[in-house]
Amino acid sequence: MNSLKGLLLWAAVATAGFIALEEVGSPEHLVSRRKLSKRFIDDNGNYNISFYHLNDVHAHLDEFSSSGTDCTRPERGCYGGYARIKHVLGESRPSHPDSLLLNAGDEFQGTMFFSYYGGSKIAETLNQIGFDVMTLGNHEFDRGDDHLGEFLDNLTFPIVSANIKSDHAVLNKTIKPFHYFEQYELAVIGVTTETTPGIANPGPGTTFEDPVKTVQETIDYLRGELGVKRIAALTHIGYEEDQRLARETEGLYLIMGGHSHTPLGNFAGAVGKYPTIVENSEGEEVFIVQAYRWGEYLGYIDVTYDTDGRVLNYHGAPVHLTNTTAQDEDLQSQIDQWRKPFEEFAAQVVGESLVVLDQSRCLLEECLLGNFMADAMLQYRVNNTTPETAPAFALINAGGVRATIDEGPITRGEVLTSFPFGNAIVEISMTGERLWSTLEGIMSKVNQVNGRPVTSLLQVSRGIVVEYNPDATATTKLVAVTIGGKPLDKTAEYRIVTLDFLAGGGDNFFDPPFTNPIVLDTQDQVLVDYIGYKTPVDIELEGRIKPISRCRQKFLARNAKRMLVPTRGL
Repeated sequence: MNSLKGLLLWAAVATAGFIALEEVGSPEHLVSRRKLSKRFIDDNGNYNISFYHLNDVHAHLDEFSSSGTDCTRPERGCYGGYARIKHVLGESRPSHPDSLLLNAGDEFQGTMFFSYYGGSKIAETLNQIGFDVMTLGNHEFDRGDDHLGEFLDNLTFPIVSANIKSDHAVLNKTIKPFHYFEQYELAVIGVTTETTPGIANPGPGTTFEDPVKTVQETIDYLRGELGVKRIAALTHIGYEEDQRLARETEGLYLIMGGHSHTPLGNFAGAVGKYPTIVENSEGEEVFIVQAYRWGEYLGYIDVTYDTDGRVLNYHGAPVHLTNTTAQDEDLQSQIDQWRKPFEEFAAQVVGESLVVLDQSRCLLEECLLGNFMADAMLQYRVNNTTPETAPAFALINAGGVRATIDEGPITRGEVLTSFPFGNAIVEISMTGERLWSTLEGIMSKVNQVNGRPVTSLLQVSRGIVVEYNPDATATTKLVAVTIGGKPLDKTAEYRIVTLDFLAGGGDNFFDPPFTNPIVLDTQDQVLVDYIGYKTPVDIELEGRIKPISRCRQKFLARNAKRMLVPTRGL
């Protein structure tokens, strides 16, 4: 049974009041909490409504390969694309007259559709899809408030984010804390990650307040002042933060989220249930859903609210959009036309890889594409310095590595999809003592100077090995750092290659940030040149970021007095 047929069959039997379907898509399975008595309002005042939701599409207007790059080999599988989403919605929503389509943000950044057009073609697409409401992701702020304002001015549906406060005229006018759907007597509260200033480029007059506090205040206003009982949250704060939001608030029973690209459902690779159920501070169930990333899945959940806004029943599953899912011909034709101005440039072959340059593990551990990019940056500076002034290593943020590069020919478009942000290479210098503190902050996820969260793991080049104890308490995870084959010397000065984004305070790696470092070539061009130098690329992981074994812990403990830096967290 393909995804669309499964959804339509499910819709038909759901309207009759009982869901017998065992599968939607492949291999996703429909989940059911209880039987629904009937749709809409029953004799007890319980109300049934359906929610479709997407998050973190990242400019994937067109179908893509499993790695997230352009689908040039359909025989390996093509996924997502807004033409498929529009087709599925057009076929299924008429059977669900009480339904809403929600967008949890991060439409910007990720493919040439954004790199070339900015937000204009994304806005055209979203308007055609017919979203009912959207919250903003951090990447909507990548090009600043003015660019976001232009995008918002072109949208035909409401934007919600209760914790964003801005003195920018368009943002202040456009972004509302919630949207109330009078016909459903339901309010949708929006919220955006408060880490946005450290990972994007909002203006100085745009601030992000604590999500939990803001959402609870909005719930209290809706319930206390307006008498609204049916409330849902549309969030871009991540799966873990969604669970914290659920635990620490009252009066909220459904959260549709994004930001963390978390696969939820009953299929290979899923890391949690769809929905994930968490108890709030009153011991009541809160239902959390998310639809992975890039538009590969269309989230769907059907819920029944009781008269006080609690969720009594649910049915739903993420619908997998694959080659077997039909496309809306009109929208696909437009997307094909939009491709033409950049297609020849993106199709240029810059080299070949004999291995998959994997991105999928970069936020968790050392990854091959992270190593390769950092090596490219280091080699770029080594080629342009003397041995006496050459940098020791290169360091990047794992969150900036966006898509896997498959084995085979490597195109310029794949490079730009994997590294879409237009970051520039810079070189900085710091003492060994500050470097140790910086690396400790990254591994512990807490900056050691300002105490704020560090929002990405690192990836590093050859020339450095970072050893850490994942079981140690925060601030004591870093165990040993080896640079150029020698233990880090806290009294030495180290030259480091990194990105202008990080040097300026991005992801909260460095505090204080480096002001006005010399900006060199862009990251994507440096990688293109390195691919040409290394082709055919044939590399493997080297153990540059290493969780230490028990044997290694004992060795380091025995030899701690001989080390130039103390061992910690053992």
